[in-house]
Amino acid sequence: MAQASGRIAGKTAFVTGGASGLGLDIVRRFVAEGASVVIADIDAGAGEALAADLGQRFVRLDVSREEQWLAALGTCENIDILVNNAGITTHGSIEELTLEAFRHEFSVDVDGVFLGCKHVIPKMKDRGGSVINMSSMCGVRAQADLAAYNAAKAAVTHLTKSVALHYARKGYGMRCNSVHPGAIHTPILEKVMAQVADGRALYESWVATHPLGRLGRPEEISAIVLYLASDESAFATGAEFRIDGGSSL
Repeated sequence: MAQASGRIAGKTAFVTGGASGLGLDIVRRFVAEGASVVIADIDAGAGEALAADLGQRFVRLDVSREEQWLAALGTCENIDILVNNAGITTHGSIEELTLEAFRHEFSVDVDGVFLGCKHVIPKMKDRGGSVINMSSMCGVRAQADLAAYNAAKAAVTHLTKSVALHYARKGYGMRCNSVHPGAIHTPILEKVMAQVADGRALYESWVATHPLGRLGRPEEISAIVLYLASDESAFATGAEFRIDGGSSL
């Protein structure tokens, strides 16, 4: 991680899925850059441990549940940055997936983003702020064995644009952008590999889809998230930021 320079000093950030994977790296980078961070995660043990380690605050949140969003955001006076990062990845083709699995993917990856973008408005509209939605290269480039994930991340991509237009036309001073990582080596990849018979072959297939010849690192994604959280990106809204090793080309 680059040397910190206080790029978001004094700001309050709310990061979902902040206790592991990309969320964990985003939280650490935000704290290093001077922000106060509310770590929101369904994993209370990991979230509380991280909050204690960093001197920040933890709230338990199942992003698919509206009442939990309202309760979690109700503990915050104001929010300057919202990162809708919590998500899951369900492996399976249209022929293999059950309707239950498809709906569960959407409940976390799409409903969670919708609820965050909607209910953060009262906490942000009087001061402006940045909402950052984690989509994926899979929201741009389809794969036969990720039907639910492709559909969910494509929904996040277009929802982001609608939200950005609404925020702008209401004059809230709020921005909304989507980040599209390629395959990043985090614990969620291990979970996906465990869903198939030959996890190593699947891993190598991911590498092969990236012209740069490797998977991405969490810090390479948190760097662009920091940019979008900072005032440096004040003219960016409704945009897709693809950090995917060329995989969407």
